[in-house]
Amino acid sequence: LAAGALTARQYFQEDSEIAQNATAIYERVDYRWMRNGHPFFLAHGWMPESGFLPYRYDSYCQLACMYLLGIASPAHALDPESWYAWDRQPFRYGKFAYYGRTLLWTYQYPFAWWDFRKRREARGLRVDWFANSVTATRAHRAFCLDLARQFPGYSRDLWGITSSDGPSGYETWGGPPRTGPLDGSVVPCAAAGSLMFVPDVCVPALHTMKNRFGPHIYQRYGFVDAFNPDTGWRGDDVVGIDVGIALMSAENLRTGNVWKWFMGNPEAQRAFALAGIEAA
Repeated sequence: LAAGALTARQYFQEDSEIAQNATAIYERVDYRWMRNGHPFFLAHGWMPESGFLPYRYDSYCQLACMYLLGIASPAHALDPESWYAWDRQPFRYGKFAYYGRTLLWTYQYPFAWWDFRKRREARGLRVDWFANSVTATRAHRAFCLDLARQFPGYSRDLWGITSSDGPSGYETWGGPPRTGPLDGSVVPCAAAGSLMFVPDVCVPALHTMKNRFGPHIYQRYGFVDAFNPDTGWRGDDVVGIDVGIALMSAENLRTGNVWKWFMGNPEAQRAFALAGIEAA
């Protein structure tokens, strides 16, 4: 939400009301309060009935966007050391070595806004997070190909599993490592969300989905949320976060505009400077 507001502020620069509202939204996010007493780590959430959730964003997940926004906050700034405090979680799948042990969408959403191309951390592990997302996507494709022994619907040009609808409701499934009740379903936004990283494997996957299954899975708002090539099941709900990452990644591949608009904000540049994200 905050990243989208700042992107809109940059795009609609001539509209003072949009700019004022976007700035107000961002400045109201109290990152310091969300630490719930911890010097660095944000709590997973807060509920009016029960207060803070007991978990923290302390290891690789979708946290990159919120920590950078917090570090640059003009009103409730996080300590820049927050960027280096969380666990990078080194992981290997076959020949692929990268950071994180989580679902594919976490390698996509933060980096649809923050442009890490040709940049890396200035110290510590000096991770190149753009390259990390590239490797994580290729590892995920290899994981799906390995699953083809169990689910023959997967192939070199038909793959992709990340959080989505499933036959029994919303599922947090994917891998590697294997997560959730995998059943052979394909989630189009898994490949679509990585278009900006590895178009050489993502574009053919999306073409295969559309050409093989046609209107069964490609409808008014694009691809359905998920489908199973082995059973014929499809999820008909339109899930905004899944359509959203597909659109942003496609636009970044085409033009780089989402990166350009978001990174055009002075707060984005300040976050990189404070966190020590520098030219590779």
